Amino acid sequence: MTASEAQRWKRMPPGAKWGEFGADDQLGRVNLITPERRLDAVREVSAGLTFSLSLPLNLPGGADMVPSRRGPIIEPTVRATGEASWNYAFPRDDGGARDVVSDDKITVWTQYSTQWDSLAHWGQEFDADGDGVPEIVYYNGFRGGDDVVDPDNEGLVRAAALGLENVAVHGMQARGVLIDLVTPFGSDRRSVGWDELKDVIRDQKIEIRPGDVVCFYTGWANLVTEMAGVPDVDVLRTSCPVLDGRDPEILNWITESGAAAICADNLGVEAVGGAPALAEDGVPSSIMPLHEHCIFKLGVLLGEMWYLQELAAWLRQAGRHSFLLTAPPLRLPGTVGSPVTPIATV
Repeated sequence: MTASEAQRWKRMPPGAKWGEFGADDQLGRVNLITPERRLDAVREVSAGLTFSLSLPLNLPGGADMVPSRRGPIIEPTVRATGEASWNYAFPRDDGGARDVVSDDKITVWTQYSTQWDSLAHWGQEFDADGDGVPEIVYYNGFRGGDDVVDPDNEGLVRAAALGLENVAVHGMQARGVLIDLVTPFGSDRRSVGWDELKDVIRDQKIEIRPGDVVCFYTGWANLVTEMAGVPDVDVLRTSCPVLDGRDPEILNWITESGAAAICADNLGVEAVGGAPALAEDGVPSSIMPLHEHCIFKLGVLLGEMWYLQELAAWLRQAGRHSFLLTAPPLRLPGTVGSPVTPIATV
């Protein structure tokens, strides 16, 4: 253990891979997206076609899915003279033609629609320093309050460590792999465990390589699109297959796969809601075990509410499952989530 590691943590959670890429690492498995892996990803391009994997960022609509999040608010900027910079005609002394300008500003809830979750998005109360008192920690032992700064500290709330700007600088361009859960399971709600998933991976001849971004097509974003900004929350919560984040074999598969990120076209990748399950020792497990395992323990990014319908249809017709994925988050320092417009090139 290095001196830096020893200062930040003496213990790590069971199954965690802290320190795998160095004591001060803030990228996690994104480190596996190397120049060689990017070249592999570029070799997936043969047709030159692109697919946008983003929902319109004002969807799903409303605030009922996650009450703490809202759709984007677009407003004009205001000029120093007080006028709105929207269809603003510059005055001209000579009475001739006038230029017109429109500028806008946007208030964005970064995880309302198609998004990346950063490694500062999900932590845990865990006794990382071994003093018998759990503290708020994140991937690689970064601390809540110090590295993920609280609102009551000096300055704005921010991820001073593990923010998505690190991923933006590294470059989020990788080989994407799509796993189609719609074809085998349809649109009914179904919790997909490892016994079912391994059959899908076998039947669809899926090959996952270290540094890949694995995308699960469930059909959930199709429903969101059809609802056109007026979501039926009861339907969305009871439709489409979803990964069983409480299946330890699913979590083990993610560990062994070497995937740099796991994405899905639904809310949360895994099933959302419900009380924590009790572990064998009687201690409650995480309310979202896949989030805990990926973000907190492994340093695997999660992407949520991606739109995969057209890409899935093309790949199915072509007998393919892999593609070049370009999906950089915003290079905005300190963010724990980011809207994204992923592009698949085939």
